[in-house]
Amino acid sequence: MTTPTPRPNDPGAARPAAPLPGRHLPGAPGHAEPADPDRIRAEVRELLAELDTAPAAGASGDDTVGVDLARRAHILDQAHEVLVQALATVDKI
Repeated sequence: MTTPTPRPNDPGAARPAAPLPGRHLPGAPGHAEPADPDRIRAEVRELLAELDTAPAAGASGDDTVGVDLARRAHILDQAHEVLVQALATVDKI
């Protein structure tokens, strides 16, 4: 005698939960706040403006170049992170 295998439509068969309506909408639990384009532009503009400022005094020669390069890389990384976070909040259609 063999054991019957459950069919997908059997009431006793385990099925993954269906997504609930509205879970993808802003304000739903687990959904990040939508990105405000003006706020994102302002944050990125502010970060990029820091690229024009002079590096901190105290280092000389090649050290100045290295410090400035690291500072600029950090600023660009921050701007990139702002944009990545904004993209993560955009509802994919």
